[in-house]
Parts: sequence; C-alpha cells; structure tokens
Amino acid sequence: MRTIGQALAVARKDLAVELRTKESFNAAGAFAISILLLFSFAFDPSPEMLHQIAGGLLWLVFAFAGALIFNRGFARELPNECLDALLASPLSSGSLLLGKAIANFTMLIALEVVSLVVFGIFYNVAWTFRAGELAIVFLLATWGIAIVGAAFGAMTVNLRLRELMLPVIIYPLLIPLLIAAIELTDVVLYSKQITPDQLLWGRILLAFDIVFTALAVALAETILVN
Repeated sequence: MRTIGQALAVARKDLAVELRTKESFNAAGAFAISILLLFSFAFDPSPEMLHQIAGGLLWLVFAFAGALIFNRGFARELPNECLDALLASPLSSGSLLLGKAIANFTMLIALEVVSLVVFGIFYNVAWTFRAGELAIVFLLATWGIAIVGAAFGAMTVNLRLRELMLPVIIYPLLIPLLIAAIELTDVVLYSKQITPDQLLWGRILLAFDIVFTALAVALAETILVN
C-alpha cells in the first residue's frame, strides 16, 4: 500500500506539472488529431475500407503520439538534478516508475478520448453504442503502453538522442499488445458480439500488462540507476 501511495503522489506531481505547462499533451494531441484529419481528407475511406483499418489507424496514432508523452516523463526531471534528488529520497524505485506510468496512462487516456471524438465525427463511426467494451480494451492496452513507455523512458533519459531511441526500442516490444488492441477494437466497433476465440486477444492484453508491470517493478532500481 505504501508503494501505491508513493506512486500516486508521483503521478499527481507529474499531472500537476503537465496541467500547468501542457507541453506533452498539446504536442501529442496536435499530432494525433492532425493524423486523423489528414487521413480522412487524403483517402476519404469508404465504410468497407474503414471496417478494415479503423483499429489499426487508432492504435498506431495512439502509439506514436504516446512517444511524445514518454519522452518528457523523466526528461522534465533532469534540470537542477531533480531526478537525482528523487532517487536519493525515501521514495522507492518501484514507486517512482509506477508513478510515472500512472501519469503516462492518465494523459494517454485523455488523448484517446479526444481522438475518439474526432474519429467519430470525421469518420462517421458510432463508437458510443459500445463504449463500455471499448473502454475495457482501451484501459488494458493503454496501461501496457504506459508501463513500457515509463520503463524505457527511464532507461533512455540520459541518452543524447533519446527522442529517436525511445520509439525504436519500445515499438517492437509493443507489437503483440498493439495487434491484440487492434483486433479487439475492430471487433467492438463493427461486430455484434465478441466470440470466445476473440477473447484470446483480451487475455493477451491482460498477460502483457501483468508481465511487464511485474518486470518494471522488480527491475526498477536497475532501470533507474543506469
């Protein structure tokens, strides 16, 4: 419980900074909305085409926009040696990493909600009819992206080319999660019900979240002290 409390304190601090500066969210939001709008006008997708690409389009946008958020998670702690002060404090390494992941997760969810509204308007997709099922998919997939982004954001924070290195490292790791999220999103948006076979993708999302969260917490000290 102490670890969770400390993690929430770190997340609140990061979100308060983000609400004041809005540097990460504005950049990621502008990127996501621009890609959705440009794709809509450039290709004018038909309902049949949209049925095939909707999930892939959404999750690729979320994944690429998320990198803009992850890059700032630990980078904002570098001035005035704030990161060293956090590591030297009684705060546990696991709590710090989880707190950064929770902040990433919250900002990504907010970005996804805004993007879904834009997607629904410009692509004429009535996603609100199955908002509950869509929310479960988004929560599971977004946490996986957030914890991986936080862990590797910490590992690359001291690299000179971290903005380039972070996407190169995390996207191959996220392939299983993104495939599962894309498949489930397409099913929820365009199918009447989820079959038992399709539930396998949900189990993949859950397993991914559990494994990478456990690894991030267990290896947090090694990840942060590099």
